Amino acid sequence: MSDKVRVALLFGGRSGEHAISAATAAGVMKAISRDKYDVLPVGITREGQWVLTGGDADRWELTSSKLPEVTTDAGTSIATLAELGDVDVVFPLMHGPFGEDGTIQGLLELADVRYVGSGVLASAVGMDKHYMKIVFAGHGLPVGPYVAITPRDWERRQDAVLAEIQERLTFPVFVKPARAGSSLGVRRVDVPSDLVEAIEEARFHDPKVLVEQGIEGREIECAVLGGRQGGEPRTSVPGEIIVDHDQADFYDFEAKYLSDTEARTEAPADLPDEITKRVRDLAAQAFDAIGAEGLARVDTFVTPQGEVVLNEINTMPGFTPISMYSQMWEASGLSYTDLVDELIQLALERDTGLR
Repeated sequence: MSDKVRVALLFGGRSGEHAISAATAAGVMKAISRDKYDVLPVGITREGQWVLTGGDADRWELTSSKLPEVTTDAGTSIATLAELGDVDVVFPLMHGPFGEDGTIQGLLELADVRYVGSGVLASAVGMDKHYMKIVFAGHGLPVGPYVAITPRDWERRQDAVLAEIQERLTFPVFVKPARAGSSLGVRRVDVPSDLVEAIEEARFHDPKVLVEQGIEGREIECAVLGGRQGGEPRTSVPGEIIVDHDQADFYDFEAKYLSDTEARTEAPADLPDEITKRVRDLAAQAFDAIGAEGLARVDTFVTPQGEVVLNEINTMPGFTPISMYSQMWEASGLSYTDLVDELIQLALERDTGLR
């Protein structure tokens, strides 16, 4: 019997971020220490079938010409976790609904298997931008103005919803699915006449929609790691997303993953010391506010007046070696390989169940 820790990597899944999840898994497969860990790569198809795949990380790379896809011919189909044998920890590299939203976490809790990242409630709150903002505001953290649109609101009182948006928010606004990531379905709206089309587009990804006030400011992010043995969360140096507005209106899916010119990232961000401290403090407070564990990326806006406003928290951020989360820790002195190891160790020291 091997004395290595057995780690199951879960990736793919039913959400629109399937390809991003596979690319994240490729990065982890390449970086994880095979001397220390026995790795079981498990892809999940868009239909929900689990497949024990081979360890060929190149197959899951994301390029401008290829979006990786988990299919049943990628390996051996499995019906239950038990078919994997003894697993010490699961690394759920899942983005979006049916992975990052507490569903996989609930499954693993029921199976009494340790896993990387936040638990059921924190994952669900972190996925739903509406309740995320409610929790942040309840903890006295700064959030921008917004209007949430439930399916019932849109189906029964559409005119009232549109009037509320125009009364409470100043254009431009950003319309986005409440429970999606990677900027899928997100659209900038400059005039009220374009609202209905943008909301319907967002509803294609999620029947619940958020309309947010556009905030003038720099897009500053901060990476967070849980503390060992229940200690305080650790924060990285902040990084910045810089969009070329001649090519893209905002940091959309194309700019994030497919274009080499529409946007760039810088870590560390060039900020005054007091703003850096404020961003890091708010990131740690946001992490604690939702009860996050393991890892998270906190996105903020820094206004020209020096105000820091929380945008959102991602409990399973993009996690390839070139993702912003990894870049910020690299700039803080923690390599990608060591970051993967630290997250697994955090999961191993934490019990399942109520805590």
